[in-house]
Amino acid sequence: MDAGVANTYGRAALRVTERANAASALSADPKFRKYTQQVDKCLSTFESVHEWADFISFLTKLLKTLQSFTQFKEIPRKLLVGKRLAQCLNPALPTGVHQRALDVYSHVLSVLGPDGLQRDLQIWSSGLFPFFAYSATSVRPTLLNIYDKYYLPLQAALRPVMKAFILALLPGLEEENGEFFEKVLTILDQLSSTVSQAFFLQNIWLVLLTSPTSRGSAINYLSRRFPKLAEQADITPIIGRDVGLMIRAFATALEDDDILVRRGVLELLVQSFRLDSKAFTLAQPEDQELLMRAASGVVLRRDLSLNRRLYTWLLGPAEDSEAQVEYLKKHSLNLLQRTLLNEMLLDQSDVPDTRPYKIFISLLDKWELGTPLTKVLIVDSMKAVKQRARQSGAEAGVDLLMSVNTLYEAIDPIALWRPLFAGIFDALTSHSADNEAIQMSRFVLNSFRAHDEEVARFHLPLIFMSLAELLRMTLADGSANFESSIAVPQCLLLMQDIFTHISSSSLARAIEGTIEGAGEMPAHSGPLVRAMAVYGLERKVPMDVLDRHSAGVPFVEAFKDLSSISSTCAERLASPQDTSKTTADCLEVVTSLCKGMVKRIEERAKDVIAVSWDPKSWLRSMMLTLNQDLKFSIVDEVISSAVAFSQAKHMAPRPAIDNRAVLSKMVTILLHYLRPQYVPYHFRAVQLIWALEFGTCHHHLESILANSLTEFEHGQRLEAFEAFGVLWRLTDDSLLPGVRFKIPVMILLDSLRSDDVNLRRVGETWMRCCLKSYLRVVDPILYDLADPTIRRVAQTLEFNGRDVRGFLYERPFDLHRVHHLMITLLSVARFGGQGFTRMIRTTALRKAAQPGLLARAEAANLAHDSASYMDVLLEILIRIIQSEPSSSLVPTMTPDNTQLQGTALDLLQTLVSRGDADLLTLENAEAAIISKLYASIHTDHLDLQNKLLHVLHSIIVTSSEARMQRMRRASEPSQSEDSGSLDSRRNGVIAPKVNPLLVQTLVDGVSRNSKRPLLQHWIDFILMTVPQSHTSPSLLVFPLSDCICRQLRSGLEDLVHASNAINDDQLQSNTTDAEFVALLNALERLVLIGLTKSETEPSEDDGAPQEKANVEPAGLLGLVSNVFSPEAPTLQEEQLTTRSPNYRCLEEAVHILYSTWILTSAASINQSETAISESYTLIFSRVRTRCKKVLERLFRVQSGEVLECLIECSRRSDDIIDAVTKANATYEIVDILSASAQTVVHMLCESISHRVLTSPERSRRLAVNTKLSESDVYAFLEDYLARLEGPIALQVWTRYLALAKEICSNVHLYKRQIFPTLKCYTILAEKITQTTAIEDRRMRKELQDIFTKLADPCILIAGRAFESNNWIRRGTKDSLGASDRAVTPLARVASEVALNEKPDSPVVLVDDSPKLLPGPDLIDQVSPPDWKYCVLLQSDDPIPKINSFLATKLLPDLRRFLLDPDRVLTLCTNIVYYVVSPAIRSKAKTLELDSVILNILTEMVKNPAAIKAWRSSITDAFNDNRFFNSTPLTGSHWRPLVRSLMDSDKAGLVELIGRITSVPSANIFANKEYEMLLRSLNLRRLSYVLFSGEKNQYMVPLPAIQEKLVDLLRSGTTAPVVLSEVYLCLRVLLCRLSSHNMTGLWPVVITELFRVFEQSMASPPPDGSDELVVLLSACKFLDLVLVLQTEEFQVHQWMFLTDTVDAVYRPEAWIPESIMDQLAEIIGDLPDVRGHKLEGLQDVEAQMAYHASLMRSPGVPANGTLSAPRQHSRRPLLGSVRSVESIKDLVPFFSYVSLFSYESVYSSVSVSVLSGAGGSSNVSAGGTVDWDAVEKTLMDEMFDGR
Repeated sequence: MDAGVANTYGRAALRVTERANAASALSADPKFRKYTQQVDKCLSTFESVHEWADFISFLTKLLKTLQSFTQFKEIPRKLLVGKRLAQCLNPALPTGVHQRALDVYSHVLSVLGPDGLQRDLQIWSSGLFPFFAYSATSVRPTLLNIYDKYYLPLQAALRPVMKAFILALLPGLEEENGEFFEKVLTILDQLSSTVSQAFFLQNIWLVLLTSPTSRGSAINYLSRRFPKLAEQADITPIIGRDVGLMIRAFATALEDDDILVRRGVLELLVQSFRLDSKAFTLAQPEDQELLMRAASGVVLRRDLSLNRRLYTWLLGPAEDSEAQVEYLKKHSLNLLQRTLLNEMLLDQSDVPDTRPYKIFISLLDKWELGTPLTKVLIVDSMKAVKQRARQSGAEAGVDLLMSVNTLYEAIDPIALWRPLFAGIFDALTSHSADNEAIQMSRFVLNSFRAHDEEVARFHLPLIFMSLAELLRMTLADGSANFESSIAVPQCLLLMQDIFTHISSSSLARAIEGTIEGAGEMPAHSGPLVRAMAVYGLERKVPMDVLDRHSAGVPFVEAFKDLSSISSTCAERLASPQDTSKTTADCLEVVTSLCKGMVKRIEERAKDVIAVSWDPKSWLRSMMLTLNQDLKFSIVDEVISSAVAFSQAKHMAPRPAIDNRAVLSKMVTILLHYLRPQYVPYHFRAVQLIWALEFGTCHHHLESILANSLTEFEHGQRLEAFEAFGVLWRLTDDSLLPGVRFKIPVMILLDSLRSDDVNLRRVGETWMRCCLKSYLRVVDPILYDLADPTIRRVAQTLEFNGRDVRGFLYERPFDLHRVHHLMITLLSVARFGGQGFTRMIRTTALRKAAQPGLLARAEAANLAHDSASYMDVLLEILIRIIQSEPSSSLVPTMTPDNTQLQGTALDLLQTLVSRGDADLLTLENAEAAIISKLYASIHTDHLDLQNKLLHVLHSIIVTSSEARMQRMRRASEPSQSEDSGSLDSRRNGVIAPKVNPLLVQTLVDGVSRNSKRPLLQHWIDFILMTVPQSHTSPSLLVFPLSDCICRQLRSGLEDLVHASNAINDDQLQSNTTDAEFVALLNALERLVLIGLTKSETEPSEDDGAPQEKANVEPAGLLGLVSNVFSPEAPTLQEEQLTTRSPNYRCLEEAVHILYSTWILTSAASINQSETAISESYTLIFSRVRTRCKKVLERLFRVQSGEVLECLIECSRRSDDIIDAVTKANATYEIVDILSASAQTVVHMLCESISHRVLTSPERSRRLAVNTKLSESDVYAFLEDYLARLEGPIALQVWTRYLALAKEICSNVHLYKRQIFPTLKCYTILAEKITQTTAIEDRRMRKELQDIFTKLADPCILIAGRAFESNNWIRRGTKDSLGASDRAVTPLARVASEVALNEKPDSPVVLVDDSPKLLPGPDLIDQVSPPDWKYCVLLQSDDPIPKINSFLATKLLPDLRRFLLDPDRVLTLCTNIVYYVVSPAIRSKAKTLELDSVILNILTEMVKNPAAIKAWRSSITDAFNDNRFFNSTPLTGSHWRPLVRSLMDSDKAGLVELIGRITSVPSANIFANKEYEMLLRSLNLRRLSYVLFSGEKNQYMVPLPAIQEKLVDLLRSGTTAPVVLSEVYLCLRVLLCRLSSHNMTGLWPVVITELFRVFEQSMASPPPDGSDELVVLLSACKFLDLVLVLQTEEFQVHQWMFLTDTVDAVYRPEAWIPESIMDQLAEIIGDLPDVRGHKLEGLQDVEAQMAYHASLMRSPGVPANGTLSAPRQHSRRPLLGSVRSVESIKDLVPFFSYVSLFSYESVYSSVSVSVLSGAGGSSNVSAGGTVDWDAVEKTLMDEMFDGR
């Protein structure tokens, strides 16, 4: 602090001392003491005033007393006299009282004189200044005379009170024709002459900022007295150095709700504060924007008078439009553009603000303003929209986009597309990285709908074809620039967006005509020249562009340029030097555009359109591009474009693709993408191949495919085979692939006899996966095998004495050819399996399509009239097997014949299985084959596995049949044999054996071939072999099932990974739907086999007789337990156990099926419109379909076990799948498996019963999933019931009601199940009550009874009534002393339910048993044997869950279930008794209740029938002395409860008000300090009641509350702790009452504040004294009043702080007049012996210092403008201060409160203007209030723990 300021503060302290000395001198005068006594006597009569006549009598006596001692220039008891006079000016009193009070004021002021009035200005002005606003017409002359006679002579002494004086006079200027208008105007003029004009106007600005009701009067004054600033050279003498204050005042007034205020401010701006004035130009840019933001916002009011004045201010006073536009561009356009743009860009709210865009739209109505503004703002506004929409997200930006879409429709299209086209041109020609214009164009096209026909008809087609030429021109500049340009690919994407908005008619029609505001379009010029002329773009272009001639048809010009671009890009891609990704992307997009244009033309065009292009050259360039390194998407576009161009009927010329070389190039590259590693591209590649087939007239495709299968190298041939297999498999039968591709099919059949094992493997795979009909293969083979040139003669040969019949070949023939046919047929038969056999067995040979086949067979004596294919084939095989070459032909034919016979034997073995070999030989062969297989698996030799598997299958089947025959023969006893001999013989049967290596071989074979084509063969082998094996399932089935599950998981991971990476350039995946479906088939068969074999095997635990197996298990309803059971299962469910492998097999299968179902859902696929996504959609669909069938099959067999496994899966934790997805999938599966919800609920109830109920019938149930507890089943049942509709819930009601009844029948035994049963019951009951079934009286009664029976034990559990382990007979004190929990009659009554003769009757509750009253004495009324609930609770404490359920479900649904108020009251009474009351009666130091308990009470108070239950508990808690020791968070939870308590008990508030001033005490020796503490506690309770209520809720008891507060304030004996609570209550009243309801309290409050602060100045309270509490409370009250900025306090504010600009710009020789500034001086000079500050005060001091640092001293700013800090809302400064140790702690508050108050008003203007809420009700004068912080401060102070 500098010396000048220190001297100022010294003078202020000296003045206070002099006043104290003068008062002491007067008190020593005997006459003055008598004078004082007379005044005291007169003032004492005010206590007996009851009506208005008493006021007049009091004032008359007071006036006479004062007139009797005129010799004194001092008024005794002036503070009290001033308060009484102010009270007599209450607006509720009649005019006569006001007139008499003014007479007393006149006498007092005349006695005091100017010096005395100046000294006591704060005392006498507190009543006079607010009075003029509501004074009657008759007394206004007297009041104005007082102002004129006594106040105006003070001259410069009125400077501190200037703002309050202006506020007092402004009500007289409300009406310009008013009676006192001129008089008040004259007084204001005289008042302005007492100070400088600038200082007076600055106070006017502050009035506009802080007093909304006075703005109209202030505007009326300014309209007459405010000078024009445009002609002044120096504006400082007029408005001061701070232009920003005036601008903020105007901006605030422009946001006022009163339209007259806005109109007056605009008139002032037009007349005195024009945009070209020097005053405006000297303002800071931020202040200019602030005013422009507020002024432009008036257009949103849609008022013509406001708009007209705004247009005049923006366009100038000239009438000529050109002059107005010139004025706008020179003075206001840039500011308006900058203001709106900043408002668009700086919006950081969660929901985007549409205000600036709506202003922009409204300003477009004035074309002189809208046209120039659109040119400079439209592009930037679109950028702001794009940025804001990206930040806010899709949902939050909807309103913003709608508003901007309106703007887009309102503007002239050329205003937007002219700058965008210029930006695009510059981005392409300069090759820069700035492509903002392109991005903006795409954003506009994709975000807004263009309803203007001009855009779609003219601008978009013109830009589209000009961009095509511009890209061609850019491409011609050189490859380096083209490839490095970022704008080129972005421009192509823009062209795609534009193309979607162009209609077909616009493409085919020439662009003609002119557009308003656009340049003239030259005729017959190129597209780019046309666009440059239209948009006024002056750029340098090549000569070929200038010389280009065109008709202006967009399709013709764009197609010409785009085809040229595609040719150039294709040639560059064909060059090995070109590695640019840009070129490839451009080619893809360009060809797509060309194809799209052609398709669009084909849809609408009627005539042929001639295009100037070279199709041969284009096609040649495209063919150069096609290679294996090219992306498939480009290949797709190139080939599909070529097909589309060649088939176009309305375009000429067209390319010709019906050429062998061209087609060969295309088909070759497509076959490349049919390889296994390109599974995602298969579907689209096949489509393209068929498109080429149908797009040509000649059958070149068949020849090309045949060549691809024969002419390539070895590796390429294998790939060609696989590609053709994919083509064949994905081709529909309607396309007749067998007819069209006959030659390639025969080549594939030839591959089956190839020595190349790889080639043979590929052919076999093709046969399995791709062949459609076997007849097309069998016919030509049989035709050749029946060749008549093959001649045999019968012969008989003897071997070891036996004759063998056979045949001899008479002459040689081509054995190789026959062998070739046999091998081919053998392969077909092996792969055909039963299908092939059934086909040849059921099809007659006469139906053969092959001509001549039947005649040849009949000629060779191989067939008869009804012979089938099977007959002929078997005959041929038998002859070949029996035929041998003659002796002369043995050397040449034996090797080949042996090979032919072996092949024939293999084929015969495939067709007919014969069991000739003995069991031992088969076992040895089996071992050898298994060993070979095992070795081939681990050496990856795939070629021999197929044949080995077939042989092994035959061996196993034959062996199994042989063993079964032996067992059947051994199990057929004779009639004479007894059971003992039968058992001995059965034990002697050879048990089935399994080779130890077989299981491992099969497992490894499936595992190592999981991604190879042989997987299908292994699966087929397993599916055909395992059923034939009669061994134990644990030896063969279960290991294979585990292996299949592992492979399914692996394949599932691969599918999911590939589907998530669809957008990769070269996506690879090897898992197909066929493999996955095959694995699912195997899993289904293995699980079913395991279950079937487990049924047939004898159980180790099954010692009961067989006849008991058919006994029906007893359910909850006894005889009707199977009413809702599913279809009769094929297995006995009792045979499964949790430890058996068959159950584990079933469980694992369900788990993998569950995962497959979830991960192959449609939502898991990237939803992009591509052929790849379609492929995966098809794959997932097939997999899910098969998965569904498997689940259905398993569910039919084991319904309950499958359901339990599904529940277990849904309850497992998983990092990949979220819980919601799993839950939805589980319920979806359950709905699919079970057609009825009754079935599901029945099975769930049965599952719960088997786990919980202890009836003997349940002991037979063994298949209980140990991993699944009853809580899991309950949880699933709860969720399942929640998803049911009302009618369906009605269907399952009976079954679940039976379970609930059985649980209720023994509550003691099933106490753990009571709560989950109640939860499910509540959900089901909610749905039942929504149906008409609830109208049935019996159902309603049953619902209520069971609900009560379930709810009562839950309440007991929550109240820990089950807690005691031993029965102890106790009294009342013992019961309450142990755990603060008592026992109610519910314990006795609930225990009697089990003994009740009528189980369906409702539970008898407290109200039904008058002898059993609630309370601890009930223990003595109940006998020990009847006590059923003395058991220990489990470790997992259910009490928190039950309490939460009570609060969230039971109590909210209570009115819906229990229609009887008595039932509701009884249930709520028990909840309160067991749950709420023990918590409230706890012995803790604080009443810190759990939030759940408070939620229970909150829900309970919403039920009118429960009022008697909760009222006493809430009353006890509220009256508990520990109530305010809780945390503020708990206090906030009590607010609705206390509000409801007061609403229900009107007398409670009256009683509380009465206890404030009279605290009863039964003890005559009670401590007075204790009574004061009780009084302060009651006062805090009153504050909390008011705080808990709504705004203006307690208006009826307000007079009584005010009376009590006034009594406490005026009482001289009130303790400081009580006074602090009074100020707290006053702060609550400020927040809960409208400001005008506080009018009667202000005189008393102002006087008391003045007394407290004046006493602190005269004698500062010592450290640690009780007076500090009162001082801090008074400071907090003043702090809150300054935060709220209430209008009623504005006129008193000057008394406590400096409310003028002197708070910032201190004048010379300034002496503090406000109380805070004087306290800062006096207290600041006191010594501080402490070395620390309180924590809260350190924050206050830091905050004050921060804001002070933002204020500039008077001489620093060059332009005299105050820079306001950015403060969003006002909050109390002392909010975090709880106590002070010394008055020195408040020095920061005293020192900076004036500065901070001014600063908050100054800075909050921009916030209110930005928010557009300057006149709203939730915004105080001068800005926003942080109500959350205010209420938090009050809550923290009430619940401070003291």
